[in-house]
Amino acid sequence: MHLKIDDIAFGGAGVGHNKGKAVFVRFTAPDETVEARIVEKRKSFDRAELVNVLSKSEHRVQAPCPYFGTCGGCDYQHIDYKFQLELKRRQIEQIFQRIAHMHNVRVAETIGSARQYEFRNRITVHTSNDRIGFFQKQSRSIVDIKRCAIATAAVNEKFTQLRARGCPAGLHITIRENDDLTSFHQTNDLVAPLLLQHVVHCVERGSVVDAYCGSGFFSHALADNCERVLGIEWNELAVERARACAKPNEEYLCANVDDVLARVLEEIRPETLVLDPPAIGLKKYAALLQHPPRHLIYVSCNPTTLARDISRLNQQFRIQSIQPFDMFPQTAEIEVVVSMRSVEDDSAGI
Repeated sequence: MHLKIDDIAFGGAGVGHNKGKAVFVRFTAPDETVEARIVEKRKSFDRAELVNVLSKSEHRVQAPCPYFGTCGGCDYQHIDYKFQLELKRRQIEQIFQRIAHMHNVRVAETIGSARQYEFRNRITVHTSNDRIGFFQKQSRSIVDIKRCAIATAAVNEKFTQLRARGCPAGLHITIRENDDLTSFHQTNDLVAPLLLQHVVHCVERGSVVDAYCGSGFFSHALADNCERVLGIEWNELAVERARACAKPNEEYLCANVDDVLARVLEEIRPETLVLDPPAIGLKKYAALLQHPPRHLIYVSCNPTTLARDISRLNQQFRIQSIQPFDMFPQTAEIEVVVSMRSVEDDSAGI
């Protein structure tokens, strides 16, 4: 079929319509006319594979990686970087409209990465009998690669050494630029400081609870300007690392956030709560509604669960700002920081 691509959905696929039904086609760009072949039919939409681009978008570029289109790691190498940033901003707006039913939400321009390639400080590769590389999109089939275009030179050097040694089949191997950082660490060292700076700027002086704090990425920086910082994290190794670098006004609680957050909020009454949950988002909301902090900062790597959670918290908090960060150029991933105020605070935004 011939399709006109109207937009790019969150996840990276272009969206066209055939007889009123949405059709998703990867590796396309808005305003393109393409030839596509249906590969999966569902009740409300179809998936298709790109056969040919009949009319190119002004934003289409030549992908530099020879594995692009086969390897499942990247989604946007065919789109110029400035437009990638606008696409991600637009996708967050659409997600909030669709999931949170917030139709007047304002999303700031996406803060980009100074390097659009060679930025990842770690990758995870997979092995089979004759291949070492990444999975294809929505597949367990491994694409054999020699170099990852979005990994740093140091990571690629280690990957080359790994390929030379060879590996047994069935392994999943994480290659890190810094082998000492085994607990969670931001993957893009160029964007991570910008993310940190933004969160620190949003937090006011006073007491702060940093939930899902990891090894103290936010907590250590917040301690410079806040009276007290309490980090909560279930991973013992991460907590040990956080405590080893803690300032006098920092403390860390090794516990499941869901189990202790209500008690912590009730006892400490923090001015600010920083939430940085895993991709699945929040499991429990009652503590935030019963003991709302004055200021809530939600950091998310998954805009869909973020919008779901915000919609459930909207009765108690009002959005002040939504700031996306492009931690992973060329991919469909988006990091977002939402700053909110309690409705009990007269200065709450909209």
